Amino acid sequence: MQPSRRAADWPARIICPIPHASMPTAKPSARAAFAYRDFRLYMAVRFLGTVANLMLSVAVGWEVYERTRSPYALGLVGFFQFLPAVLLSLVTGHVADRYDRRAVVGVCYGALAGVSLLLYVQNHVAVHVVWPIYSVMALFAVARAFAQPAGQALVPDLVPAEHFSGAVAWGSSVFEAAAISGPALGGWIYSASGRASGVYLLGAGIYLVAMSLISRMRITTGRMEKRGISTSTLLAGVVYVWENKVILGSITLDLFAVLFGGAVALLPVYAHDILKVGPVGLGVLRSAPSVGAGAVAIFLAFYPLKRRVGVTMLACVAVFGLATVAFGLSRSFALSLAALAVVGASDMVSVVVRQTLVQIATPGAMRGRVSAVNQVFIGASNELGELESGMTAGWFGTVPSVVLGGVAAVVVVVFYAIRFPELRKVENLELQAESAPVAGG
Repeated sequence: MQPSRRAADWPARIICPIPHASMPTAKPSARAAFAYRDFRLYMAVRFLGTVANLMLSVAVGWEVYERTRSPYALGLVGFFQFLPAVLLSLVTGHVADRYDRRAVVGVCYGALAGVSLLLYVQNHVAVHVVWPIYSVMALFAVARAFAQPAGQALVPDLVPAEHFSGAVAWGSSVFEAAAISGPALGGWIYSASGRASGVYLLGAGIYLVAMSLISRMRITTGRMEKRGISTSTLLAGVVYVWENKVILGSITLDLFAVLFGGAVALLPVYAHDILKVGPVGLGVLRSAPSVGAGAVAIFLAFYPLKRRVGVTMLACVAVFGLATVAFGLSRSFALSLAALAVVGASDMVSVVVRQTLVQIATPGAMRGRVSAVNQVFIGASNELGELESGMTAGWFGTVPSVVLGGVAAVVVVVFYAIRFPELRKVENLELQAESAPVAGG
């Protein structure tokens, strides 16, 4: 993997500038991962894909709430995205390990462009009902379910092992930069045009650009899993995660903390009824957690966690819960933005630790299946969390739902500190894949 300055990778250089030095040295800089052309291209793809995903998320959320005025309806948007990911999890991980991962991601981005166009069509046809949106979002979830494990498993092949921790941190910062601009752009376009169709059309174009950049990457992983399809190979990722208590603890901690403490699904309610800031304000609210998360991700790229990693992660998840409580009680737009920024900043520590552990502690031939298991937990915490938030808001009211969720996240931290001592005792992020056997082998 040699760095190149060919004109073909100019979009990646604009989004992900590289250090002036040509190659990483024995003492790598914080930006060493950007010396590799395929990594730069993939970060550009990640940025563009996330911008499009979150533009669509803002538009769908506002469109559904305008049609229904129901938090239950908002929760169902998450449910219809979570269900396909769970049902397909064993298949998507196996596909990521059995076929070229770059090609899988490229095909999925093409499918996402098609989904965006379907949303555009339904916006003009189904004016008063929401079931067409649920149907299209289920297709959206299918495409993402195949793209995410393949994309995650591809990253360790883009940079040498000594630069991987920094690559994870930079990948998170690129994601958060997109998560800041995507919702804000989606909210602005929706507000300017008065409807969601412009957001969906632009999203389709962005997905197609991302697919073009993927085609320029040189890496070809080929078939990583050499064995045929069997129950053993399909379940290998699940078995591996279950037997590795550090990985199990880190991903389930995130699952339950975000499941209870996630307030993102209810942001349209806050923007419309409580803070009264409209779709532009909704876009800003959706971007606020990413401002905090992006700042922390960049900090961790330059100053990675060296010691007491497990304790630090647990403490930050507790801060996540407390900041969620503060947001739930706030009636000030500025205070709400600050609380959401702290939510994102504290969550980013857990994200970097979890993603690093999952990828460096997993054998290369199994990364797709383990990443698929990880994505199920992430999907459960995000999309299923949206359903939970919508239901509890319908039962108890919006503000009590968010506050109780934040308190529950803190309780989860206390439970995990006791139940998973292996997680609490993690000192650094230097676990090696070779230290654990291949499940099903």
